[in-house]
Amino acid sequence: MFRRMVWLFMLVVSLGGLGARAQEPMPQTFFMTFVPNIQFAPVYVALEKGYFAQGSIDLEIEHGDENVGVDLIAADERQFGLISGEEIIKARAAGRPVVYIYEWFQQYPVGIIVSADSGINTVQDLKGRKVGIPGRFGASYNGLIALLTANEMTETDIQLEPIGFNAPDVFCVGGVEASVVYINNEPLQIQQRADAGECGTVSAVQVFPVSQAADMVSNGLVTNEATIADNPDLVLAMVNAFDSGLRDAIHNPAEAYLLSASYVENLPLSDDLRVALETAAAAQSEFLATNPDRETIAASRLALLEQLAQQFEPAELIQLRVLLASIDLWDADQLGLSDAASWEITQEVLTAMDFLDQAIDLSQAFTNEFLPVAEG
Repeated sequence: MFRRMVWLFMLVVSLGGLGARAQEPMPQTFFMTFVPNIQFAPVYVALEKGYFAQGSIDLEIEHGDENVGVDLIAADERQFGLISGEEIIKARAAGRPVVYIYEWFQQYPVGIIVSADSGINTVQDLKGRKVGIPGRFGASYNGLIALLTANEMTETDIQLEPIGFNAPDVFCVGGVEASVVYINNEPLQIQQRADAGECGTVSAVQVFPVSQAADMVSNGLVTNEATIADNPDLVLAMVNAFDSGLRDAIHNPAEAYLLSASYVENLPLSDDLRVALETAAAAQSEFLATNPDRETIAASRLALLEQLAQQFEPAELIQLRVLLASIDLWDADQLGLSDAASWEITQEVLTAMDFLDQAIDLSQAFTNEFLPVAEG
């Protein structure tokens, strides 16, 4: 009898140990494009505030080219990453089982920039003009074609000039009359140069966003069919962690900027700016405790920038401005929600560009089933 009790006790202890081990964080290498940048603040916030750890995820960040990320996730060598909607459609057309599970950018981040006094007041005014672009690839090219198509134009209507990722330099020396840009970043750089008298005759700029003409799917959280089928709890934990980081970044950008500092090399953060942001972050936390609505929170972001602009030089605030401009593209009534109509538009653009031989079943390319329940 005693031996049986001892055996039962040891069994309980053993099972308890198994349960504890099951809760140990699971290593995950998370794929992101580009290089460490303030635009990835939601991930940094989620890491620093322990949201991934709460979901038993031990996250390590990996950067690389987007096509490489798609291949790794499709092959289940990586289970999660941040990838654009266009790449998901093209990958599935090639038989690769990637699935888009959370829409991060609710507005497509590409547009065309012109000088405000150029006489180019509409997209159609670009006819015959020299327009810069990084190259005939990626979101810049896809967005350009979508914008032209929505305005009953084609690439032959403009003089398209590949200029690499040098829009501020080329535009400001007059190398092109307009340029395709990422609207949360390059217009800020160009306007800053113009304000300093370092952009030729340009004093102000105007931007034509793709999102005003075509609601295309941009970057979001991606996994693969095997992970969804075999480990839906992991998918849910990843979505919840990313959603929490994104929500916090939107609601408290001062805090998000501070939490990103250890990930982004040379992020402007003098001692005085750090103190100012810490003060602003604390005040914003108190403000958020009053449960303000989305419009009021957006107004608080503008107030933050206006306040800091009175204390600091534009160069020191440029990356904070990039964060705030990015937040405008992320924010939505329901974060993460992916709309079927947006996927249809994106597929139509890719078909028009001859990237697809035939349409795919878009219902298999994305899902909203892992989204957190919308707040009342």
